[in-house]
Amino acid sequence: MGESNPTPLEGKELLQKVKELSDIPRRQRAKECGYYTIGKNGKERVNLTAFYDAVLAAKGVPLDPERTKDGRGREATFRVSVHKNGQIVIGSSYTEKMGLKPGDEFEIKLGYKHIHLRQLDEDEA
Repeated sequence: MGESNPTPLEGKELLQKVKELSDIPRRQRAKECGYYTIGKNGKERVNLTAFYDAVLAAKGVPLDPERTKDGRGREATFRVSVHKNGQIVIGSSYTEKMGLKPGDEFEIKLGYKHIHLRQLDEDEA
């Protein structure tokens, strides 16, 4: 038995497997479809919420329609790191979500352990 986490089924493949396993308990069904993780101690943990979300999405009922991917197969997160050149890049996922356009200006305020960006209105820019 391997110690790596499984790749959960999605879409039509998930719906087919759920249908095939209709006679077993839902927790076991979720596990069989790959919705579980293996902890550091080797204990398995079934993720029913992710399983239900995936089943609904496969049926065309996404619970979080605002969630978008950044085009590279990863979901946008609210974490960035400083690059070797000292810059921090926010990324187009956020600027698009905020409706920002090239030339929009911001005021930068430095705090003890934070940077505060405030978008300037057209009359302030």
